[in-house]
Amino acid sequence: MSLSHTAAEYMLSDALLPDPSSSRAKLRLELPSDRLLKFVTVGLPLCLVSLAFAREFSAGSQISCFSPTNFTGKQSAYADTACWESLIHHGFDAEGRAVTKSLWALKVFPYSLLVVAVLMYLPYLLWRYAAAPALHCDLLFIIDELDKSYNRSVRLVQHMKKVQQASAEPERFWEEYERARRERYFEFPLLERYLSCKQHAHALVSIYILRNLLLLLFLAATCLYLVFLHLNIFFQDEFSCSIKTGLLQVDPHVPSLIPCKLVFFSVFQLISLSVGSVYVLLIPVVIYNALQLCQWDKGLLSVYEMLPAFDLLSRRMLTCPLNDLNIILLFLRANISELTSFSRLNAVSALRETTANKEDIDTVIDFMTLLAGLETTKPKHQ
Repeated sequence: MSLSHTAAEYMLSDALLPDPSSSRAKLRLELPSDRLLKFVTVGLPLCLVSLAFAREFSAGSQISCFSPTNFTGKQSAYADTACWESLIHHGFDAEGRAVTKSLWALKVFPYSLLVVAVLMYLPYLLWRYAAAPALHCDLLFIIDELDKSYNRSVRLVQHMKKVQQASAEPERFWEEYERARRERYFEFPLLERYLSCKQHAHALVSIYILRNLLLLLFLAATCLYLVFLHLNIFFQDEFSCSIKTGLLQVDPHVPSLIPCKLVFFSVFQLISLSVGSVYVLLIPVVIYNALQLCQWDKGLLSVYEMLPAFDLLSRRMLTCPLNDLNIILLFLRANISELTSFSRLNAVSALRETTANKEDIDTVIDFMTLLAGLETTKPKHQ
């Protein structure tokens, strides 16, 4: 008999979770989809801008003008420089009137992509400084309390094992146990009440929705900007430039217009199409991230229903999912590797489904009493 008691004590001691490590201070405060969005929306324009600048530095002049044959080399270089500085197309409308059109958007296009990258980084900064500190504290407390609640259940079974062994009347012991279950003496309500309070808080969810709305706005604005460039400028790689300004205005040997061609035009077209197509594909991802707040992650909560101090689902305490608790559940799922008790409770839940007498296992305490060998004298639940 003493051998079975010793085996039960060793089994219960092994069921306890180890002390938390310092790695919990490095919790993930971004969802995987948000991290991917940040990497693509910020990194893509920066990468393409670096390629554009590398192309500009390696290729030299970004414009090639067809100067008259009587121009010397220096005069041709002056024409290229003057046309690049002005970037104004001189043409004629349908009625033959002279019209001008500025192509300056082509010159500032690489710098506009830098502005786009900065704008895409602003939602991340908003989340990092406005919500991440509070979320980090919430996750540390909840993860620690969930693991502690599991350990408390195991320690309670250890104590029950000792009391049952020392009890002269086993039946009376189980009567006390059933009364304690009915009167909810086994509960540790701190965590449950804390999570219930988070159902009535909306700070984190408001910042998260604002972050996605800003990101969606910047993506749409960038796509519209690129569409505007393509419809108005990115179809015109050749233009007529006038250098008859200043001292050259009265020179009869200088033609009124010089045809020029933009050397980098195809590169800018490729860059704009790449950024625009990727950003269009990312818009549904941003919408999905916002819509996932419209439903609860009940898989995580259902596993922790095995704890006697955690019955948010059974007591129907989950209401509208647009609150901070739903955000916390999403980030708990992202940090599931730090939640040591989840894997063990998930295994217990799976074993409960395969147990013949499911009504005998309501909580992890019931499961531990079965493992400890107390099922022979334990009464059936009514």
